[in-house]
Amino acid sequence: MRDFTCPNCGQRLSFENSVCLSCDSRLGFALDQMAFLVIAEDELAEQAGSVADTEYHLCANLHLAECNWLVPVAPVRQLCQSCALTRTRPHDADTKALAAFALAEKAKRRMIVELRELGLPIVGRDADPEYGLAFDLLSSDQEKVFTGHENGVITLDLAEGDDVHREQLRIAMEEPYRTLLGHFRHEVGHYYFYRLIAPVQEYAQQFEQLFGDPDEDYQQALDRHYNDGPPADWQQDFVSSYATMHPAEDWAETFAHYLHIRDTLDTAAAFGFAPAGATYDRRVLGPSGFGTITDMWLPLAWGLNMVNRSMGKEDLYPFVLTPTVLDKMQFIHTVIDASTAAA
Repeated sequence: MRDFTCPNCGQRLSFENSVCLSCDSRLGFALDQMAFLVIAEDELAEQAGSVADTEYHLCANLHLAECNWLVPVAPVRQLCQSCALTRTRPHDADTKALAAFALAEKAKRRMIVELRELGLPIVGRDADPEYGLAFDLLSSDQEKVFTGHENGVITLDLAEGDDVHREQLRIAMEEPYRTLLGHFRHEVGHYYFYRLIAPVQEYAQQFEQLFGDPDEDYQQALDRHYNDGPPADWQQDFVSSYATMHPAEDWAETFAHYLHIRDTLDTAAAFGFAPAGATYDRRVLGPSGFGTITDMWLPLAWGLNMVNRSMGKEDLYPFVLTPTVLDKMQFIHTVIDASTAAA
């Protein structure tokens, strides 16, 4: 994530800011410009002068989802590019689920920015009614909800927004890492399999060589995984134990880790503790491109893990990237880079 500043006074901003804490300017994030703008609305517009931007106002989900993104001014206040992708949300009366909904939307906005930075296509349900990207964000407190992906629709159980619930699941499933952002990155990996891999024969063949048969019976694989657990030596070939369940899950897990690495590198570069070449603005091209990324990532991940330990916390990135996992990740990098070039 980039290092943002207030365009009025230069104060550093976090990605979640809607007000500058230094000059009190009202702010909003413009995805198309990948920057914060000072905005003015209604009677404040004339007083704001050249500092304020009157072409935008804040997303209609400003309060409901704590969204600080901007949309073009229109007679009816609209949803931003991220919020518009949400197809289903909790009922207004479900205050507990709505609080979790705001947390989920915050994580989703961060993911959408990364997808945009990488140049990946974000095709919504409005443009592709059958396979476009959409989100159903619902809580299992009220109904049975299974986090997953189907034909472009990503479902997330909002109970994952509760730290205690999520940590209990993480321990029960013997996972070293479990976050809302991680869920989104994993599930969107399934979406990009259908968007980028399945339609291209060359990619489909390479996928099968690296990950296995994507048409393997999913229910049988699921039952086998939860009955027998992962293979004893799974760490040699997979980024996580869950990735061993099915080729589709191996792809999604590896895809999520690629996004973890790229965004963390970009943020580290923005704040000066990773090389400038780690940013999204500096595309790493050619056969050596992914090697450049790993050369920057591995020492950074080690250092960040040591920093966390110095604070008495668990490792920031508690994973081992073996040669086999890196080969899979390099394929993902190649596919994304080709998609960006085509776009």
